[in-house]
Amino acid sequence: MLGYLESRKNLAGSACGLVGVGLALAGVAGAYWPLVVAGLYGAGALIAPPERVAPPPFDPSEEVGALRADFTRLGEYLGEVELPATAEGRWAGLSELYGALLESGWVAEVLAAEPEAVHALSRAIRRDVPECVDTYRRTRWWSRLTPGGESPELHLERQLDLLYAEAERVTADLREAEVRRQQTHTAYLEERGRS
Repeated sequence: MLGYLESRKNLAGSACGLVGVGLALAGVAGAYWPLVVAGLYGAGALIAPPERVAPPPFDPSEEVGALRADFTRLGEYLGEVELPATAEGRWAGLSELYGALLESGWVAEVLAAEPEAVHALSRAIRRDVPECVDTYRRTRWWSRLTPGGESPELHLERQLDLLYAEAERVTADLREAEVRRQQTHTAYLEERGRS
């Protein structure tokens, strides 16, 4: 009830109702002044904009923390999977890059400020890498039954290379954002020094 008393609809309706009272006091509304006041209140309440519901607060650092935990689980999963030596080396490089991007501290803060980077890492860690490894394992099993096709190891290596290139682009974008931030601060300081 108290919420409605403070709402935009009630305030607009009350303002229009006061106009109706003013019309009644001026003698314009006649004997039907209660209907005029009620009608103007209703009209004001109807035309008032709806209350704006505030969006829930999201903390981007929580997403990075959850992503870090998922990355740890992914590492445990891949520790149990038998990968070919070349793919194992490529995963080690990719894992090192992911680990550096998800490192606690200021790096995580920079990452959390860039939703596209968080999305790219999330997609790679939660979906792409597990899918690469899972399809490799399944295809390898089928390849043993019907040899002669394309090597599943080559596909896995190519997939990990593509994911590494994507992680390097994310890293370059984050670096570029920090460079722009530094340049902006320099320009601000120069401008402040002139005035």
